[in-house]
Amino acid sequence: MNKAVFCIAKNTEQAEAIVNELKSTGFSNNDVSVLFSDKSTTKDFAHEKHTKAPEGTAIGGTIGIGAGAVLGWLAGIGSLAIPGAGPFIAAGPIMGALSGAAVGAATGGLAGALIGMGIPEYEAKRYEGKITGGSALISVHTDNSEARDRVKEIFEWAHAEDIATTEEESVNV
Repeated sequence: MNKAVFCIAKNTEQAEAIVNELKSTGFSNNDVSVLFSDKSTTKDFAHEKHTKAPEGTAIGGTIGIGAGAVLGWLAGIGSLAIPGAGPFIAAGPIMGALSGAAVGAATGGLAGALIGMGIPEYEAKRYEGKITGGSALISVHTDNSEARDRVKEIFEWAHAEDIATTEEESVNV
């Protein structure tokens, strides 16, 4: 059974440490997602030229190559606007999931989009407040209980908040 493990990273440094540890532990860049509020003027994350970023994405450049390299490892990075919630930066599979979920979440804001992805409502509302407040949501797709346990260990090692697991929504084709 496919499940996603989520957490909240309190700041950029914590998010970078978690993503770097997931990478070094062997998780695929196609399984790791990051979502954070787009505070373009703060230049929180560096942009790496080799990402699959959509045109027009401005991610800043003051952190340096280390941060850019870690996020650049993810499957793609870009910005999206969620009606009622504002602009966000997303990297990894969450980008596509949120883009589709955001279309149907015009009145639900970020929490509505997260619920559309399969996150329980109480978790989604808690995540929304933290993400818009400057924290980052990190999600890891897992195929088995061993992988879920390892992700939880990494999140706990990094002192992440609000660690949760949920079944992934199946996509109907």
